[in-house]
Amino acid sequence: MALTRIPAVPDEQAGLVGRLVYRYARRRFGEVPEPFAVARHHRGVFWAGLVAEMAYEKASKSLPTSVRELAVYRTATVVGCQWCVDFGTMLQRLDGLDVERLQDIDSYATSPLYSRPERLAIAYADAMTAQPPTVSDEQVVELEREFGRAGLIELTTQIGLENMRARVNHALGITGQGFDAACKVRLEASAKG
Repeated sequence: MALTRIPAVPDEQAGLVGRLVYRYARRRFGEVPEPFAVARHHRGVFWAGLVAEMAYEKASKSLPTSVRELAVYRTATVVGCQWCVDFGTMLQRLDGLDVERLQDIDSYATSPLYSRPERLAIAYADAMTAQPPTVSDEQVVELEREFGRAGLIELTTQIGLENMRARVNHALGITGQGFDAACKVRLEASAKG
């Protein structure tokens, strides 16, 4: 595990409930995600983030998993959050998705590995993550036609959340934890571009 700019709160300082959350995270993910352990320095932010993540996970059921996860992954690569790419790759693998195709995400617009709905979602992630954002009215109309209003709201929210997560992790120096051996896929290329 790399050193973050703010150290993770160790188990013995996490408090009883914090240790229970850490134990649950270890069972679910194999180890405690560093963003959780770093956020534990501010108990209110820790709990707000934990509750929000669980609520968004449960609420996000309008889109196909591959569409949502690819948009989130793309956002992480564009921002350059190594931790998010690492963790996101693991989540895709656990969801039974083809993580090998992530190697071609930079050519998603023409790659036969991506479906039309996936291409639309990845392009939207690019437009939302651009500085300044480049989302167009036409793009939103097309996304609403493809996914419905609920799907469009879910996609927009997930991309926005990933922008927040990725930027917080990047600022705090939270890097990959080795959740997935494929975590280095395309991050170097995206950082150059």
